[in-house]
Amino acid sequence: MQSIARMGLISGRTTRALVAVALAMAALALSSGRPLARDGFALRDGYRVVFYGDSITQARHYTSFVETYVVTRFPTLDVTFVHSGWGGDGVNGGEGGDIDTRLARDVLAYDPTVLTIMLGMNDGGVRPFDAGLFDAYAAGYRHILHTVRRSHPALRITVLQPSPYDDVTRAPDFEGGYNAVLVRYGRFLKELADEERLTVADLNSPVVRTLTRAKAADPAAAARLIPDRIHPGAQVTLVMAQALLQAWNAPATVTDVQIDATRKAATVQVGTRVSDIRAGDGISWTQTDAALPMPVDARDPLVSLVLRSSEFVQALDRQPLKVLGLPPGRYALRIDGEPVGSFASEQLASGINLAELPTPMARQAAEVHALTLQHNDFHWMRWRRVQMQFERTPSPEVTEALRALDALEATLVKRQREAAQPKPRHYDLRAER
Repeated sequence: MQSIARMGLISGRTTRALVAVALAMAALALSSGRPLARDGFALRDGYRVVFYGDSITQARHYTSFVETYVVTRFPTLDVTFVHSGWGGDGVNGGEGGDIDTRLARDVLAYDPTVLTIMLGMNDGGVRPFDAGLFDAYAAGYRHILHTVRRSHPALRITVLQPSPYDDVTRAPDFEGGYNAVLVRYGRFLKELADEERLTVADLNSPVVRTLTRAKAADPAAAARLIPDRIHPGAQVTLVMAQALLQAWNAPATVTDVQIDATRKAATVQVGTRVSDIRAGDGISWTQTDAALPMPVDARDPLVSLVLRSSEFVQALDRQPLKVLGLPPGRYALRIDGEPVGSFASEQLASGINLAELPTPMARQAAEVHALTLQHNDFHWMRWRRVQMQFERTPSPEVTEALRALDALEATLVKRQREAAQPKPRHYDLRAER
């Protein structure tokens, strides 16, 4: 593709081959009560969200978790997500073009309603605080805000205080450490957000707290959460996603259910509809939830360490179930015939969190997240491998190929949304013999 672009020649045969490649890649990707946006949540029907930043955003870890949260927590909400991070970027742009080019092509072209910006890791130079670099960062950041607002005056902007350089699990490279520089950049962003009336999310201090707790529990594992001290692994980006979602007033509760076995009644049913309650050797019922839990695999040792070392579950993934009035003993819980766990009657009376258990709902959420990753990988291929390769040699053939790729990504997004839709689930609690 690069040699064709340099020659400026695209034949009909090339076009057919390009579209065929697009179709083949798409085929590979494809093989692999109503929930309303609750009061206070920042996103609404029709919003278009663009995530902008450097390599930490390019990795699409925290951004994909944010997208999956929105799709699973609000499965009928029509929100579009575009992930536009580019490794090495700073406030003046980078390898993908200067800042005005990047903003025009990779942000404003999508006509965004919401824009998140995370820059700073590269701007600080990974060195002790440098006043000249800081002044350039401040001026560059203000230029970004001015540019996007001039084009889109109603744009809702969330500035992200940079995620940390890991000075927790390793000794700082110099006095004070580089993360102290990033914290200083973050303080500037907080002041700028107050001045410009922007939303701000702190992606630094919650991760530092998590690293500190993880190091106390397991130093070797904690050092693997940000393996090169700069680029967070997917596991710890759950905490970054949490910070952004909380800045958007994201609700913590998936569902909240309380069953009175004596009365055969659902005394609490939040975010779900409980029906067909039957008592016998235990109790059973049907539940149609309006949302899904977050797809977190606690079997992964690093995920488990992050969950134990953070407030992620309490902040975003609460799915309490209480069952009162059961005779003393142990009970096996099955959902849709699948074993979920064994619990004492006292545990059930005080409540269990279904979001932390291997439920069919968790598996459904994992399927949604897999489609989130697929469509975002597909968009990246379309952007970086096709659009960018032919950027200097535009032609009707390239336009046709890009349209085909856009249509195929839309198919993936449609499948993602279909996978998130609520399903009735049959619960069965039976006394263990």
